[in-house]
Amino acid sequence: MYLAVVFLTVFAFPVGAILIEHSLLHSVAPVMALVGKWFVFWAAGVRLALAGLRQYFEPRFTAEQIFGIKGDDPLALVRELGIANFATGTVGILSLLRPDFVAPVALAATIFYGAVGFRHAAQPGRNAKETIDMASDLFAFLVLAAYSVFALS
Repeated sequence: MYLAVVFLTVFAFPVGAILIEHSLLHSVAPVMALVGKWFVFWAAGVRLALAGLRQYFEPRFTAEQIFGIKGDDPLALVRELGIANFATGTVGILSLLRPDFVAPVALAATIFYGAVGFRHAAQPGRNAKETIDMASDLFAFLVLAAYSVFALS
């Protein structure tokens, strides 16, 4: 289930939405604008909001399954990470209603996904879930960084 949610929100749903809007709905928007719109909504919005909810309500999953940390000590920090992820995700979701949110959320998510993706990459002995996070974080980083350069130029 975890892999499916990550794959769908970081790759399949945003790519599908871009293809639908560009090819089927014949949007006149530049493809990079659609990349920003849909990757911010799905990868920065839905994925981070869902991750935030899980981190807040089930902090042990992130602590144990992602980071391999047992015990109750990290749970408060994981919950705070969950609040930050939920807040960012909420603004990403709202970007469909407020297109002026797309570029700032893309930039914030670029920084977040880049930092955590490279941290995962440097982690010796990554487990499978952390490897999934690393790959999806670095993919989201690259896409959102490309959009951020487009939006800021």
